[in-house]
Amino acid sequence: MSQSEELERQLSELLTEGEIRENEAKKRERLSPKYEVRVQTQMDPIVEETRKYRKMARELDDRYDEYMSKADKSKATDQR
Repeated sequence: MSQSEELERQLSELLTEGEIRENEAKKRERLSPKYEVRVQTQMDPIVEETRKYRKMARELDDRYDEYMSKADKSKATDQR
């Protein structure tokens, strides 16, 4: 049994038996996730939401200006 499988087994036992102590928590941090979920979208939800808010009201600061300009440049490049 590999080290990661052994740590996973120990973690499973601890979760079903009781509370995790500090040293077991450190072991748990070393476990890498089995799965990673990535979703690719056609549009950026942050950009779309920011555009909707900007239609309704003026922003007091320029927090998203740089992000929006990068998104607009990216969109122009994609449409070519």
